[in-house]
Amino acid sequence: MSGALGGFLGFVGMSAVAGILVTAAVAPAVALSGMAATNTINVFDSLPEYLSIDRLAQKSNIYASTNAEDPVGTRVLLASFYEQNRVDIPSDAISQFAKDAAIAGEDPRFMEHGGVDIQSSFNGAVQTLAGGETRGGSSITQQYVKNVLIQKCEVMTDEEKADACYDDATKTTADRKLREMRLAIGIEKKYEKADILRGYLNIAGYGGTVYGIEAAASYYFNTTALNLTLPQAASLVAIVNNPVKFQLDRPASETNGAANGYADNKSRRDYILNEMLKYDKITQVDHDAAVATPIEPVITVPSTGCQTAGDNAFFCDYVTKILKNDVTFGATAEERIDNFTRGGFDVYTTLDLDLQATAVAALNASVPKVVNDWNVGGVVSSVKVGTGAVLVMTQNKDYSQDPTVQATGANYTGLNYNTDFAYGGSNGFQPGSTYKVFTLAEWLKEGHALTERVDSRRKANWGDFQDSCLGVQNWDGRFNPRNDGGSSESNPNYSALQSTTNSINTGFIGMAKKLDLCGIRKTAESFGVHRADGANLDQGASSVIGTNEIAPLTMAAAFAGIANNGMTCTPIAISKMISSDGTELPIPKSTCTQSVEPAVAAGMQYAMQTVMTNGTARASNGRTSPRLPMIGKTGTTDAAKDTWMSGATTQVATVVGVVNVGGNNYKNQRNSSFFGRQASDVRHTIWPKIMSAANAKYGGDDFPEASSSVINAVAVPVPDVRGKSMAEAKTTLEAAGFLFVDGGVTSSEMPAGTVASTDPAGGSASTRGATVTARSSDGTGVTIPSVIGKTEADARGTLSGAPYGFTVAKTEQPTADKAQDGKVMAIQPGEGTAGRPGDAVTIVIGKYTPPTPPTTTAPNSGANNGRDE
Repeated sequence: MSGALGGFLGFVGMSAVAGILVTAAVAPAVALSGMAATNTINVFDSLPEYLSIDRLAQKSNIYASTNAEDPVGTRVLLASFYEQNRVDIPSDAISQFAKDAAIAGEDPRFMEHGGVDIQSSFNGAVQTLAGGETRGGSSITQQYVKNVLIQKCEVMTDEEKADACYDDATKTTADRKLREMRLAIGIEKKYEKADILRGYLNIAGYGGTVYGIEAAASYYFNTTALNLTLPQAASLVAIVNNPVKFQLDRPASETNGAANGYADNKSRRDYILNEMLKYDKITQVDHDAAVATPIEPVITVPSTGCQTAGDNAFFCDYVTKILKNDVTFGATAEERIDNFTRGGFDVYTTLDLDLQATAVAALNASVPKVVNDWNVGGVVSSVKVGTGAVLVMTQNKDYSQDPTVQATGANYTGLNYNTDFAYGGSNGFQPGSTYKVFTLAEWLKEGHALTERVDSRRKANWGDFQDSCLGVQNWDGRFNPRNDGGSSESNPNYSALQSTTNSINTGFIGMAKKLDLCGIRKTAESFGVHRADGANLDQGASSVIGTNEIAPLTMAAAFAGIANNGMTCTPIAISKMISSDGTELPIPKSTCTQSVEPAVAAGMQYAMQTVMTNGTARASNGRTSPRLPMIGKTGTTDAAKDTWMSGATTQVATVVGVVNVGGNNYKNQRNSSFFGRQASDVRHTIWPKIMSAANAKYGGDDFPEASSSVINAVAVPVPDVRGKSMAEAKTTLEAAGFLFVDGGVTSSEMPAGTVASTDPAGGSASTRGATVTARSSDGTGVTIPSVIGKTEADARGTLSGAPYGFTVAKTEQPTADKAQDGKVMAIQPGEGTAGRPGDAVTIVIGKYTPPTPPTTTAPNSGANNGRDE
């Protein structure tokens, strides 16, 4: 070898190209043979020989299942994501045909050389001298090195640095070739040949975004790398030589298309088959059959992006946002999404495909995708109680993130209505009266009972509300709440239970008057409630009846917390994530927090069960089968723009909404219909179908019993305010926790304008918050005087005379007491009772009646006289 090289160097003399020749051909030969060092060799030896082989970019997959206990065994692919469509596979998953084709076609002496094929490198150097640029001669190991270096460039997030890196890894210069050789030798020292060949087949590009033999087999021939036929394997290896020229997914190509049998690829394929025959990798019979086989690609485009997830696309999109936003997956958003699209992860989600299918069918049958002059939305979110696992997420739209597709119809959107803005682009919706449950929670936390009553009269001047965060808030003239649909609140003092059961707006405003608005907000936040746009929750008086914009998923998690005895778990959508090497990776965990004490939660559950059985959610309750213990709350926003049904068993919580998603062009749902059903009632069609399926699959238990102290208000004495001014009486009664009602004027001996009487009467017991009706005196009344014990004549004279002037009637009552004979024994109305002159009174006169003497019977001697002994 030294003689041949010496002769060649003598031929080129001292020309400038000698340096390139020695660098490209001699240096690796000397390095392998141990020849004496030269300056060029010293340069070669000074290069690093270590090359770290990082994880290859691979496609990641998102799966759902029908069984949370076996997410892998029942998995269904929702979508795949990749920058490079690659599946890294072991050597035993690759057809021997592909391995032999690669060696025969690209590097016949692969199994013998130490990383650099000296003969090929020498030939490449000669071509460099002849053509003026570096060409050919790269072994499989060198090609592998080049691809590894390129992959390192691909992971760079700085575009300028990535471009510079790529230029450095691919430039056609001798120094790049020299470095490539040095690194190839280093790899050969560290890795087995089989590992290098496997790495080469997995890293190589096969045209477009297709990388690796497994993805190429699937894309071009709808098969696996293990099941490739001989001609298929040779065609794929042919592509590696020049992906743009030889790829098989351009049937219209004039040089390499269907019309000419993919002539360019076939030419290279047949060359590889000839080399395989030459090196005894195949028989003549196999060779001839393969050459005669036409190239017939079966292009199979891989699932990519959430648009391939169909009915589950919006949930899929939510999962990708978690992967992008959660710091569990990387320090920055760019790093997180790059990890996912390149990491080769298998992401197993919490979605229950059975329950999801039920929800999709129910929504599609009840809410149209498009309504003229109204961009209506239908949303469903279901959460597993106690875990936060998202079981259902769907809406009445078709998913697309492509603006051109979205422009074709209002049925397309990229917004996920179920989630926060950061996880789907939606700003949320007013939940209406479903939000009242947080005021109920604060009411019970503060020691009030369900049967306690409040001032529920409809009015515009509600006065001051306490707010420990912002100071006293006055809402006079700012709103006049009433229930949607025109109903008027008829009871002046509903109890908290009645207000919950029938969703009485004024009842909840009355409750809020006795509470701290900041406390109500903090209680809502303790259930994980927050605005979808990321802003702080509003805590004004109007927020009590649901004016904050909140994501349906957030409300579903909160209702699950109520059902979980006050323990709220944050939503999670990923149950497991596996890396390409089979390692289980860390995932975001649900955080469970005790929002309210179990006793308070039991009171909430008690009231919310009455909503289902006797209140505004009776329709949903009656249509659910099997019917288990369920809690619920309905909600309707102003002008019935949005309607909600939210509820839960001890196992599953579901929120269903029919909402406006199109700005100000909306319709009153009470005056509209979908598929022959009133739009405002549709929620009570969808929710029962989903919960029927959930009840059948997950079951449910009884809710804990609420304590008597939570349900029943403590009875307190009614203050005696007779004789006080009406203003003083009002202050006294309200300070004692009662609702003062002016009952008008009545005849009384009390001074005019003072309180003549109350109902209930002073001194009796009544529940806190109850109504006490006070009547003022007109000053014309008299009090029935004391006449008991007087003779009839004296009593008549007193009662009929001035100042009383009563009309007197009498009745007699037998008495055995002679002293009562002819005397007044009683009077009706009673003594001290107020009356007016001319009123009738009745006196009861005693009439002496002697007692009947007892009879006697002669004794019957010697016999039982019939008495008990």
